[in-house]
Amino acid sequence: MDWEQLDLNPQVKAALNKANIKSVEDILSYSVVDLQRITQLSIPDVHSLQKASAVTLQKDKKVITALQLYRDKAGFPSQHQKLSLGCSILNNFLRGGIPIVGLTELAGESSAGKSQIALQLCLSVQYSVEYGGLGAGAVYICTEDAFPSKRLQQLIKSQHKLRSDVPVDIIRNIRFGDSIFIEHAADIDMLTDCISKKLPILLRRGQIRLIVIDSIAALFRCEFTAKDAALKAKHLQSLGAKLHHLSTCFTAPVFCINQVTDTMKETDSVLSHLGLQDRKVQPALGISWSNQLLMRLMVSRTQMTAPPPHTGGILRTMEVIFAPHLPPFTCQYTVDLEGVKGIEAT
Repeated sequence: MDWEQLDLNPQVKAALNKANIKSVEDILSYSVVDLQRITQLSIPDVHSLQKASAVTLQKDKKVITALQLYRDKAGFPSQHQKLSLGCSILNNFLRGGIPIVGLTELAGESSAGKSQIALQLCLSVQYSVEYGGLGAGAVYICTEDAFPSKRLQQLIKSQHKLRSDVPVDIIRNIRFGDSIFIEHAADIDMLTDCISKKLPILLRRGQIRLIVIDSIAALFRCEFTAKDAALKAKHLQSLGAKLHHLSTCFTAPVFCINQVTDTMKETDSVLSHLGLQDRKVQPALGISWSNQLLMRLMVSRTQMTAPPPHTGGILRTMEVIFAPHLPPFTCQYTVDLEGVKGIEAT
């Protein structure tokens, strides 16, 4: 028992043995009242016991301060490093890109460019850290439409134009298509099986560092009705926990595409929590799914054309709904043959 290293009198040690408390972590997990009740020690003895346990635990385990997390970028990459979107303007908008630990959601109506952004991330992740990537591949899980392989080939052929920040020789040496693994999930069981069994193998081998799900809402909309809300919430929480575990263990971002629904009459507090006041549409799956997310982005397609030099493309908008490191904000972008390109604010 690791509390035996504590400088305690025999009476306290005997009380801990009798209460079957095995570690200093166990001691600190109890409140003063609970510890006094199960050990039958006096309140002063309980206070002394907890103080001694805290000092010992602090010596055994290195304590990290907030200032250390902020300053030591090399020691804590997940706090600072981001996955590039492959466009400097969009990267600046998101302060570097998407976080490399946690779930990021991209929600929007059809034709807003959600899958285009996901494909671009699958290419961006394959670059080295120097160029905003993670030096590994991606898995793309399709739940509704077939994988857009033709569009992917267009983007691969245009990488030297889109990524002018990367030397051409480096781009040529990356076999982009060989490092994007495609999985089709027709139901929730297949999706769960993929996340629980297949993804850990690819992650352990270092073959992938990005998980894309397109889309997260499709399966849940098909398999659950309004009366199944509690069961649906349970499945969403379980799915979110599995994805969080993979993301944290392997420092791999999870990028989930979501559909939108018409905004129903909900309480102001719910809409405020979701960051969705005064909107005609909102991301699907409700608050149970929202609580699993680190960052939520929404995209939309306008009726306007993009300004020069993007003449001919449709103007689209990307908005930060919530994120721990970003304020709510909007930027514009367009999609052309080369990929997704942000538009400088005027």
